[in-house]
Amino acid sequence: MIRKITVPVRGDGKGDNVVGHAAILARRFNAHVEITHCRPRPEDLLPYGVPIPDFLRKQIREQATAVADIEEEGLRAELQDLVVTLGLTLSDTPDGTKPTVSFVEESGRQVDVIRRHGRLADLVAVAKPDLDRNLGSNTLKAAIFNAGTPVLMCPARETLPATLGSHLALAWNGSAQSARALSQALPLMRHAETVSLLSNGTDAGPGTALADAEQFLSLHGVKTRSVAFPAGKTVGKLLLETAKAEGADMLVMGAYSESHERETLFGGNTQVVVDTSEIPILFSH
Repeated sequence: MIRKITVPVRGDGKGDNVVGHAAILARRFNAHVEITHCRPRPEDLLPYGVPIPDFLRKQIREQATAVADIEEEGLRAELQDLVVTLGLTLSDTPDGTKPTVSFVEESGRQVDVIRRHGRLADLVAVAKPDLDRNLGSNTLKAAIFNAGTPVLMCPARETLPATLGSHLALAWNGSAQSARALSQALPLMRHAETVSLLSNGTDAGPGTALADAEQFLSLHGVKTRSVAFPAGKTVGKLLLETAKAEGADMLVMGAYSESHERETLFGGNTQVVVDTSEIPILFSH
């Protein structure tokens, strides 16, 4: 059961879309959406290792505080509008009887804020990185490597999807990463109408083959269907194509079996999915 969804925002214009995706799940599970605004500390904006006169240091701090106040006020105003549009109820004391939302502001580094608020959440929802504007990569990376919970990457869309979590596709290759993804996605799988297990049949070893995953999920009351896709070098691309062909509204997969830096440089499967996905991805690391 999904009960709490953390949505870290930075005032970059991507928050509405992510909150919209989170609201779909919140309505499905009567969950609580915690929108966490990461407010930069004025001292973090000062040049490192450069001597600055006291009057200029004070001026920079005052200006940074004023800008952060304006940003927070704008985000709160957006939240008020979203509450009505998305069918959520403002509440600081959620009880699981209806979909609710709250706004939290915290100063500090984004990675620290995500770590504190993401570790006691059922999932963290973030925007798909915008490669053209170089936005969102650090947020996704911070969530995947520091929250310890599943991370839902939401692609930008003009209109929100009609459903989310109704048809799940799970990327399975018998690895520790895919096993963790399966385990963490069980609350969603139990309530999904369709669960498709995607495999190219080349990586699973004894005890972790596709049939073993099917049997394990059946013990949890999850009915699945197996979908094979051809083996190839572009596994990430083939996964997305197969998930789309099956009509899945979300792909579940393990993230970064190699380091983030190596995959970014050499094009690993996770990075291909991050860069090109058009459907929400639930990552587990």
